[in-house]
Amino acid sequence: MNDPFSIIQRVRLTEKSSVLQAQNNSYVFSVKPDANKIQIRKAVEKIFNVKVLRVNTMNCDGKPRRQNTKQRGRTSNWKKAIVMLKEGDKIDLGV
Repeated sequence: MNDPFSIIQRVRLTEKSSVLQAQNNSYVFSVKPDANKIQIRKAVEKIFNVKVLRVNTMNCDGKPRRQNTKQRGRTSNWKKAIVMLKEGDKIDLGV
């Protein structure tokens, strides 16, 4: 679990994350469910070469889904991390 690329899975690009990015200089990531705040902080600082001020995490439950049959299923549970950066730092998402 020492590899930062195994901790940070993807950047979440939504309307809410765009508002957070503009107002608070915060970015939203999907991370490994067993990663803690310290590991997330170090991974973001190493990958993007920025200074992290605060990390908030939340566990998100998977949504119920149904296939073409009557059999029910669920999507996977996942963990979200909201990372606030130092003023002046920025992550270029290439969007």
